[in-house]
Amino acid sequence: MNETNKQITNLLLQLYGMDVSKYDDLFLNKSIQKRITDTRCGSYNEYYTNLEQNIEEAKFFIESLQISHSEFFRNSLTFSVLERILLPSIALQKKCSAQKEIRIWSAACAAGQEAYSLAMLLEEHKNSDYEKFSYRILATDYSEKQVNQAQKGEYPLGALYNLNIKRIKHWLIRNGDTYTIIPTLKENINFSVFDLFGEQLCCPPASIFGDFNLIVCANLLFYYKPEYRKQILKKIANSLAKEGLIIVGEAERDILMNENWYEIFPQSGIFKGIEHR
Repeated sequence: MNETNKQITNLLLQLYGMDVSKYDDLFLNKSIQKRITDTRCGSYNEYYTNLEQNIEEAKFFIESLQISHSEFFRNSLTFSVLERILLPSIALQKKCSAQKEIRIWSAACAAGQEAYSLAMLLEEHKNSDYEKFSYRILATDYSEKQVNQAQKGEYPLGALYNLNIKRIKHWLIRNGDTYTIIPTLKENINFSVFDLFGEQLCCPPASIFGDFNLIVCANLLFYYKPEYRKQILKKIANSLAKEGLIIVGEAERDILMNENWYEIFPQSGIFKGIEHR
């Protein structure tokens, strides 16, 4: 950790009890520089003094580290594989197994676009399939603010650019400049606050026993130091059903490969444990 990051980390911990040591050094440094610019401080020392004397800025800085950006159908290749191959395959397997429910965990759901994208695919497959199946999506985030936004399911037009016109008309209701997810798409999604670094639970309490067929943890791991990435991956591995899969972001594929996970479709970011290869 460089000296700048170390000073800020120690200050936040000593004065406010806020621990940011788990974040990747490069990400933390960029966040500090951004806050220096946004607060119009003339130097690092000026911003340090501001942070030292202003708990509101400390809270704002902490909040800025909680990455909340998401999109509908964010990675086109990943969602294409899900739509055309994986979800139909999992649905078929469920028809022949004792556990009929498809269980999915969106582990850093932000404002909900990821969870709703998965629900759209599952509902569309149900409507085209001659045999019905059930599913449940657990969508969690560390930020209560983000979870509340996800539950509302309200988005501006600019957030819908990855959705085709057919899906927009079918799954959202327009009210002025706002588009809202229809109630029926929310029925099988449970949104809740969950800390991936919490020591007591390995999965959301609402899931009861984990056993997820699919866990989506995309565009999250690279914000943390390697030892904390390992913590998240261990928690996810313990929550997966046998033959369960994990999805990560495109830039995180190397992290999984280095941790003995096997990418089942090249470049897709969809992995299974090496022991299930």
